Amino acid sequence: MGALPVYRWHLAPDGYATRRQLRARDLRPGGQGVAAQLERPRRRRGPLVAYLYRVEHAKPVRPMTPAKWAALAKANTARRTCPRCRTDAGYVIPPSLGMCVPCAYPEPADALRSA
Repeated sequence: MGALPVYRWHLAPDGYATRRQLRARDLRPGGQGVAAQLERPRRRRGPLVAYLYRVEHAKPVRPMTPAKWAALAKANTARRTCPRCRTDAGYVIPPSLGMCVPCAYPEPADALRSA
C-alpha cells in the first residue's frame, strides 16, 4: 500500500476533483477511495488538506425519491415550528433562541395597555 500523491494548492492535474467539485458536476465518489490530496501551507499551523477523487471513476448522484422529498419537507417543517406556541413561524427558528421571536421576546403588558 503506497502513500497518496500530494499536490500543492491549485496544482492538481486534470482528472481529479474534490467532493464539492464532483457534486457541482452532479457526481459522487461512488465508493472509490481517496486518490490524492491537496495541501495548502499555512504559517503557524499544519497545512489545509483537501482529498481528491478520480473523475472517471465517479458515479452519477442518486435521484431523490418521493419518500426522501417527503422526509425533507417534514424535517423543514419541524425546524420552522415553534415548540412553545406550536405555530409555523415562516422561517427557520434560530437554535440560539429555541423558539420563535414573539415567544422569545414577548411584548411587556404595560406597552399593550398604553397603546
